[in-house]
Amino acid sequence: MEQYTVTGMSCAACSARVEKAVSKVPGVTSCSVSLLTNSMGVEGSADPASIISAVEAAGYGASVKGADKKANTLAADEAALEDKETPVLKRRLIASVGFLLVLMYFSMGHMMWGWSLPAWFQDNHIAMGIVQMILAAIVMVINQKFFISGFKSLWHRAPNMDTLVAMGSMASFVWSVYVLLAMTRAQVDGNMDAVMNYMMDFYFESAAMILTLITVGKMLEAKSKGRTTDALKSLMKLAPKTAVLVRDGKEVTVSIDRVQKGDIFVVRPGENIPVDGRILEGHSAVNESALTGESIPVDKETGDLVSAATINQSGFIKCEATRVGEDTTLSQIIKMVSDAAATKAPIAKIADKVSGVFVPAVITIAVITTIVWLIAGQSVGYALARGISVLVISCPCALGLATPVAIMVGNGIGAKNGILFKTAVSLEETGRVQIVALDKTGTITSGEPKVTDIYPADGENEESLLREAAILEQKSEHPLAKAILEKVKEKKWMLEEAEEFEALPGNGLKASYNKKELLGGSMKFMQEQIGISEEMQKQAQHFAKEGKTPLFFAKEQKLLGLIAVADTIKEDSPRAVKELQNMGIRVVMLTGDNERTAKAIGAQAGVDEVIAGVLPDGKESVIRKLKQKGKVAMVGDGINDAPALTRADIGIAIGAGTDIAIDAADVVLMKSRLSDVPAAVRLSRATLKNIHENLFWAFFYNVIGIPLAAGVWIPIFGWTLNPMFGAFAMSLSSFCVVSNALRLNLFKVKDAKKDKKLKNEVSVSELSLTQTDGETKTLKIKGMMCGHCEARVKQALESLEGVEEVKVSHEAGTAVVILSAPVDEKLMKQNVEKEGYKVLSIK
Repeated sequence: MEQYTVTGMSCAACSARVEKAVSKVPGVTSCSVSLLTNSMGVEGSADPASIISAVEAAGYGASVKGADKKANTLAADEAALEDKETPVLKRRLIASVGFLLVLMYFSMGHMMWGWSLPAWFQDNHIAMGIVQMILAAIVMVINQKFFISGFKSLWHRAPNMDTLVAMGSMASFVWSVYVLLAMTRAQVDGNMDAVMNYMMDFYFESAAMILTLITVGKMLEAKSKGRTTDALKSLMKLAPKTAVLVRDGKEVTVSIDRVQKGDIFVVRPGENIPVDGRILEGHSAVNESALTGESIPVDKETGDLVSAATINQSGFIKCEATRVGEDTTLSQIIKMVSDAAATKAPIAKIADKVSGVFVPAVITIAVITTIVWLIAGQSVGYALARGISVLVISCPCALGLATPVAIMVGNGIGAKNGILFKTAVSLEETGRVQIVALDKTGTITSGEPKVTDIYPADGENEESLLREAAILEQKSEHPLAKAILEKVKEKKWMLEEAEEFEALPGNGLKASYNKKELLGGSMKFMQEQIGISEEMQKQAQHFAKEGKTPLFFAKEQKLLGLIAVADTIKEDSPRAVKELQNMGIRVVMLTGDNERTAKAIGAQAGVDEVIAGVLPDGKESVIRKLKQKGKVAMVGDGINDAPALTRADIGIAIGAGTDIAIDAADVVLMKSRLSDVPAAVRLSRATLKNIHENLFWAFFYNVIGIPLAAGVWIPIFGWTLNPMFGAFAMSLSSFCVVSNALRLNLFKVKDAKKDKKLKNEVSVSELSLTQTDGETKTLKIKGMMCGHCEARVKQALESLEGVEEVKVSHEAGTAVVILSAPVDEKLMKQNVEKEGYKVLSIK
């Protein structure tokens, strides 16, 4: 998406006009204009020059964002978001109020309340009229921007809110000048009664008051709009300005834009880390709350990655720059938030359609109102007052701001809490999901196997069992071996090196240590080698039912015991699943693991359904089927989750995952915590509710205000509306919309107390996916030891055309293949044995 800065827009009608003009440019596939940030996002092959020309032809200005800033992009972006409008409006308002007070003294003060004037003005009504005209003209000159913008847009046949204000004020002024001239004629004719009557028909104070009150509203709106971008500005302020590089053995402080990939930089305690990098020397505790919202510092040591704008809290570290400039994590976060602000939510389309015809419709209504009252026999001044009231009370800005201000605030809250919505569409749609599909490994679980239980045989102890197992496993590259070695690492033991290490067929290990034989492997393998007691077998089966993999170890043909290893569930996973269910969302777990392990993990997490033995392309297929049941969100972290993330209505990537998964997703969770999934849904629902409130107010205000201003209720209830009160109402309408959006800042994304269920909730029975009733083949396979082996066999078989589904069990040593078309048994055997396993039979 190419982003542009658009100048000259004042209301929703302007943004609609720009959007319409750019959308007609050949090569533009989509265009979204944000009145809130004065920005425009364009997708397609059209060149920038054509797009800028289209905007200028529509009567506005445009430039490519970042075209004139070669150095510090973040600093320039921060400057672009700075509230430059409020100070200008404040100066205009102060000057306007000064002259308006004098004008009100001469008009309402003297005429209505009898306030005294200098003797020179006694019975000199023409002089009082001239003074009022001069004061009103001064206020109009001070607020000339309304007239320039309003009549310029009218010239381009795209009237906006400024057009309404300018027409209302100008009509009041021109009518009052006509009355003043008529008064001079009456005074020359000696008709003092007519002179007095004409004095009551002056609307000079209305012409000035309308402009002043609209300026008040504009200033309040600008100030509030500035606060909606506070989150984005605070992110930009986090960006360090300098870095300390090591060059030729010396430390040199340079500007951040001069840091290049591969540079070596140092960070002392208390300093900000300038760019993304990898620690070469030293260790520290790093405060990453600026990026993830997590307040607890993260321990970092040599080899670990660090991110720009995080704070080094303890040790001295030397790092190599890996990502600089716009490639840093901070810059990517800022880009996501600003891109989301530049896009439009689907719900905004209603307001956009109305805004596009709103101003011409209001002008038409104002003209008709004036004519109707003249036909009804009212004076020109009375009829004109009704028409002017219609012009100045109507407010297209409230409609135009209803959605973007809420989106911006919601996005800012998300960024503060480590939840990044890439587009306004994803922010709106996340709250509407009915089914959440969770990848198991790395999402529900930690993604790394860990030792969960150490069960020594009779006469043995845990320490000796773990030590001997680690000595045997330290030369193995299997993930289960790494789990045992990690456990030993926690204890800081020094391990002796085993000799004659050998990986045996059937997934067993053999080595020599102190001239004694060490043996390890699965229950089936060890049963064949040394025999296992019934009690130990029962214990192993108990661990297996819990989703753990039991590994047996022996020394000199004597059993030392068993160690259970499993991919442990994250601490917050059960709570996150429960919160989703309390919202009326059904939770499905997808995994390539065998059914027993998957069901054990699923039971611990509390999910509604477990779909096991699913390969990457299988996950995408499952998401496709789930989408037939309702709106689906997929949560994952790996490369293998990317197809499913893309297929889902909303893809949610765990932040610690791969770049491919993050690129494929619509929402990124920086903290890598599953509890942020219900938080994202909660925030989306709160934002959508706020948008509905804003749109209701915007429509309600105009539907009630315009008929009132036109005088519809005068014959029935006698209700009338002075143009000045109409201007006051208009000035507050947009302010109310923006203020309501700012209430979102008080929303607590982690508070589950007010969660409500969806009206269109999907039942568990509807969720169950029907399996294909095809022919089945059962393969007896030797050599499978764990879930990883199962996944390899499953993948080998499912790669064959005609294979619909495969269910593999290493405990039973079988693979059940469901066919959608005939498959050669020789090919099945060949594919499995290529992976290093032995096919004993096929039935």
